Amino acid sequence: MTEVSENAPEAAPPRQEERALTDTPPEQTAEPPRVVVPRWVQLVGLPLSVLALWLLAKAAGKVLLLFIIAGLIALILNPAVSFVQRGRVPRGLAVLAVYVAFFVGLAGIGVLLANPISNQVRTFTNNLPTIVNEANKKLAEAQNELNHAGIHVELVKPGKTALQSIQAKVAKSASKFVSFGGALLTEVANAIFNLVLIFVLSVYMLLYGQQIGALARRVMPPGDGSRADDYPTLVQRAVSRYVGGQLLFSAIMGASAGFSLYIFGLLGIFPDGSKYALAFGVFYGVMELVPYIGPILGAAPPVAVALFTNPITAVWVVLLFVGLQQLEGHVVAPQVFGHTLRINPLLVIFALLTGLEVDGIFGALVALPILSVVRETVVYLRRHLTFEQWDGTSRRLL
Repeated sequence: MTEVSENAPEAAPPRQEERALTDTPPEQTAEPPRVVVPRWVQLVGLPLSVLALWLLAKAAGKVLLLFIIAGLIALILNPAVSFVQRGRVPRGLAVLAVYVAFFVGLAGIGVLLANPISNQVRTFTNNLPTIVNEANKKLAEAQNELNHAGIHVELVKPGKTALQSIQAKVAKSASKFVSFGGALLTEVANAIFNLVLIFVLSVYMLLYGQQIGALARRVMPPGDGSRADDYPTLVQRAVSRYVGGQLLFSAIMGASAGFSLYIFGLLGIFPDGSKYALAFGVFYGVMELVPYIGPILGAAPPVAVALFTNPITAVWVVLLFVGLQQLEGHVVAPQVFGHTLRINPLLVIFALLTGLEVDGIFGALVALPILSVVRETVVYLRRHLTFEQWDGTSRRLL
């Protein structure tokens, strides 16, 4: 009894300590240690790595571009594949389901838009002779006014014989046309082969997406374990933000162009604008996906139709698209891409020019998603990488 009474006070403090520990909030996750880049790596390894990447990109050429496009497609579709996998569906079946849904969705959109667009195109084709006759009348009126003013310029005859001249030149160049057709078929075959290759590569990248993500985590400095600091997740979100921003941007500009042309038709400024507003708007929105020349190509059909109608009408239509370009550059693009890419506009312009110089239109198409991935990489390394200075201390990257 004596030993129990003597030992009882000694057992009380541990119980108080345990109660105190259970009352304290759980410890916050500590920030992972930074990876220090030694001086010899900075002096030798980094320059050699940059040179090796440049030589690889130069040697790979078109192959590297195909892999980049396939990788971007895989990053875009991977969230949908992960969502399907939540129902305990094997990853292979999930990839198949996502691709089937993707193509069915594209086909559905095409079916919904095909009838109204085809009707407008058919109407335009049927009205083309009338439009040409009206254009010839306008040319005749313009020539009469010039003749009364003492300016003798032949307009009607060149206008009427333009199609005949083109037809004669085409007939004389039949052999060239045949050779051009053969070259065109070759290009189409190459394009189909590249599309099939991109499709196959993207499927394999989706099938092995988890292994690719694990490899990226091993190569990059470790994060804190959360999705907000997981490098593969950050890259995927960056590409998804770009795609969402680009689609939203194209939809806004296409809808703006179609609505504006419809208003021009109602006001009588461009009568054909209300007839073909949907076709013109959809075409303009699709062309907005192409950097630089896309807006010009998108504006070409309505401007050409306006030229057949009246030169003054064409001037108004050109001014309309110039205004849309100003709205696009100063309001829509900064608002949309400012919230999606989170990149300075100067860097965006630099990336587009560089992509255009490296591989033309295809290079410009992939320039912005690559830039968004590079941005996320730099931000991630800035959080987790430290350069060892030459005085023995360490400093953060950037």
